[in-house]
Amino acid sequence: MRKKYLEILSLLIGSAIFAIGINFFAIPNKLAEGGFTGITMITYYLFHWSPDIVYFILNASLLIIGYKFLKKQLIIYTIISILAISFFLRITDGFGVPTSETLLGTIFAGVFIGVGLGIVFRAGGTTGGSTVLAQMVHQYFGWSISKSLLVFDLIVVAGGYFVIGFEKTMYTIISIYIGIKVLDYIMEGLNPRKAINVISDKADEIAAIVSNDMNRGVTIFPAKGHYSGVSKETLYIIINKNELFELKKIIHAIDPNAFVVINDVNDVLGEGFTLPSM
Repeated sequence: MRKKYLEILSLLIGSAIFAIGINFFAIPNKLAEGGFTGITMITYYLFHWSPDIVYFILNASLLIIGYKFLKKQLIIYTIISILAISFFLRITDGFGVPTSETLLGTIFAGVFIGVGLGIVFRAGGTTGGSTVLAQMVHQYFGWSISKSLLVFDLIVVAGGYFVIGFEKTMYTIISIYIGIKVLDYIMEGLNPRKAINVISDKADEIAAIVSNDMNRGVTIFPAKGHYSGVSKETLYIIINKNELFELKKIIHAIDPNAFVVINDVNDVLGEGFTLPSM
């Protein structure tokens, strides 16, 4: 139960930060957004319709249609997020002030919206809108969810061009890009990991130095070259990004001919790495 309460609290905090990003920075600088949030902002510019009411109606209607495509807990958390965002959009309405530098407002809009979304997603919720649409399109047409989200966001941003103009549309794209990057940091962490595969004739020597000097675990797999038929050992090592240069130096010093493959890792759980807080 404690975990559930923390998740719900996170949903409320994330929703509040998201609403601040919209009302304090995006709308005062006449920016748009992707998805249903963007539609909400465009209707505000055109007809002065209250963003909180439009946001709630759009998302509630879509959730009723697409509920069967989502898991029960996700539906509940999405409902909480929609209600919370609508509430915070209402109480923060009119508090934002246009900045003399549109770029500054653009940056802060992207940061706040990205942080808000990241907290909501990490708590297991969604903000509705294009997320539900993407699930439905994936179910019926087989599109990937990320591709569907991108298409919906681009359609809304392109439509916003006729309302906010070319310059503000460019600022909107910058804001969305910043928001996506911030969202990635929230979801994946500020310290990404690297997975390194090393094929070497001196695998044992490299493994010993990595274990002793870097205090990192090393897994050894047997390997065999298909063309040469020669058997070798492959090392598998997970390290923090800032340790990569040191590891490269170790490998090169022991075996300059070692074959090294480096991959990005989004998340690592276990001894020696940070466990998730949510």
